[in-house]
Amino acid sequence: MKIIISPAKKIKVPRGEVTGNHNPHFLTESIELIRVLQQKSHTDISQLMKLSDALTKLNVDRYQNWDCSGKPEMTTPAIFTFDGDVYRGFDVESLSEKELEYAQNNLMILSGLYGLLSPLDHIQAYRLEMGTKLENSEGPNLYHFWKNRITPYLNEQTNELLVNLASGEYFKSINLKQVKSKIITPIFKDFKNGKYKIISFYAKKARGVMARYIVQNEITTIEELIKFELNGYQYNQAESTETQPVFTRKES
Repeated sequence: MKIIISPAKKIKVPRGEVTGNHNPHFLTESIELIRVLQQKSHTDISQLMKLSDALTKLNVDRYQNWDCSGKPEMTTPAIFTFDGDVYRGFDVESLSEKELEYAQNNLMILSGLYGLLSPLDHIQAYRLEMGTKLENSEGPNLYHFWKNRITPYLNEQTNELLVNLASGEYFKSINLKQVKSKIITPIFKDFKNGKYKIISFYAKKARGVMARYIVQNEITTIEELIKFELNGYQYNQAESTETQPVFTRKES
């Protein structure tokens, strides 16, 4: 069973020493995108990504000062660097070395700049969401750039089951018609105003918690997956389908 998650907009500097020094598989393609971004003005980036002046300046500086040589001191492992709701749920800093090794071999992170990352792949701080309409050598947006690169590589890495814990924006970068694995997409719903519904903030964190659960327990089957009972969520058979197991809770 392989797991796939989204990156986070927010980037942090890891505390203390972190393990690993792996280069991303699509580093050459990442540099190609950086070269495109380096040609954009402050105004171009602001309009393209709908960023504030401060965030625009931060990211323009990142693009212009990008280190294409990939020096270790300029990079940090992806799983320690992203800092969003999913990653707070995953809580990588409390995993054992054995669990981290399992994550390295079974967890993948989709990325607008790096395509597909393993947790310990070293990255530089960046902002480039998959939905960005950045014109490139393959077409008018990042989906055109990545779809025919990510999908074959994903097929090389996956086995019978692929657990999709990524957002819709990122999962669209995969050509689902060509994916060889059976895709399972867990859904997390909270009870509100008399019915179960997806609440984004809670669902994101739950995806991270489930990814951690799979890693810690080395889950390999759907039967094991639906035993997930953390943060108050439980499998709800009545709400579920074969490929979309639904987990519900009544109190957030």
